Amino acid sequence: MSKASVASVASFRRAARESVSGLPPAFWWLWTSTLVNRLGSFVATYMALYLTVNQGHSAAYAGLVASLHGLGGVVSALGGGVLADRLGRRPTLLIAQSATAASVALLGFMHHPVAIAAVAFLVGMAATASRPAVQAMMADIVRPEDRVRAFSLNYWAINLGFAVSSVAAGFIAEVSYLAGFLIEAGMTAVCAVVIFVKLPESRPDRAAGGKDAAPAAGDGASLRSVLRDGRFMAVVGLSFLVAVVFQQGSVGLPVAMGSAGFSPADYGLAIAVNGVLIVVLQIPVTRFIEHRDPRRLLLVSSLVAGYGFGLTAFAGSVGVFALTVCVWTLAEIVNAPTQTGLVVRLSPVHGRGRYQGMYTLSWSVAALVAPLMSGLVIDRFGARWLWAMCAVVGTVAALGYWLLMRRLPAERPAPSAPAPAGQEPGVRAA
Repeated sequence: MSKASVASVASFRRAARESVSGLPPAFWWLWTSTLVNRLGSFVATYMALYLTVNQGHSAAYAGLVASLHGLGGVVSALGGGVLADRLGRRPTLLIAQSATAASVALLGFMHHPVAIAAVAFLVGMAATASRPAVQAMMADIVRPEDRVRAFSLNYWAINLGFAVSSVAAGFIAEVSYLAGFLIEAGMTAVCAVVIFVKLPESRPDRAAGGKDAAPAAGDGASLRSVLRDGRFMAVVGLSFLVAVVFQQGSVGLPVAMGSAGFSPADYGLAIAVNGVLIVVLQIPVTRFIEHRDPRRLLLVSSLVAGYGFGLTAFAGSVGVFALTVCVWTLAEIVNAPTQTGLVVRLSPVHGRGRYQGMYTLSWSVAALVAPLMSGLVIDRFGARWLWAMCAVVGTVAALGYWLLMRRLPAERPAPSAPAPAGQEPGVRAA
């Protein structure tokens, strides 16, 4: 091996070590539970095939079930955030993960159309309820200067787990769809066990921290205070716009490629670039953006996302489609951890759960709106209009970030209190 190769390997190892160093043990247990959860995400991958091929239902019914699953997420996004603030992060995670495991297992035994739709709604509710608690707990246990890195590592785990589970889902489905439901339920239950055994409650103690830094947020768990926070709600609105753009990768792109005569395998090949790039580039890109101005990062990533999808209008081959996926995936890698870190930065310490819940809601609503929007635009005007709209929406979001965050407030420090030996400050024992 040449000296240059040895130096490159050493540099890569040093960068990887620095990317994961300095984070508390509680973060890694939370990260592990996320990875295990995503490694077992089989049902979402083959649900449409299960309903149409195995159960004999129509494509329209499969779409209805998918919408009800998403609607369940919309309903529980705010509720999960409120519970995270009132009950605590740990109890909320235990309830949500246990309910997810039970409902996924139950879904595998449902055969009546109404029963399947009802349980799919419950699965969507239970699965989404855990997300605000995970993000709030991560903000609690990680130092402010390390949060973007922590959120990036968590996002990397989500995509790595989903990439592996997507491949495994196909093999499992060939053997038994029911086995997929039961294995996913079992792995979700393992996540609940990890949380119960290894994770302490992280919700800041009010007695130690005094009043919140932001009086507008109040001390209670009411969502009224979140809705009154104009700056934060503007961020939620901008997040919704960006989410609608990113959703087109899974809803608008396959429809447009199919209408242009490309096969499902062609779409699979193009979209696979998204997962591969995230797994390969998320950590090194995080090192590049970790201490940079979030306003600039969100502005640039919104533009790159919008125009990355806009370039799809000129794609005429699988290779060019894959190239456009590369462009907007880079925006996704930058946007996801930066956006989550900004939500924490704008949240009062004792309101992180409900603030994260409102942020999660923006993505859940986008998941409902994007399919309707893309189908309507493609049917009436053609796919080129959809990609042009993505470019416009990305530009509007970038302008919004620039106007909104010209005077970004300083990071709100977590309340400090003496901690027992071996326990991170601010994390109460379970």
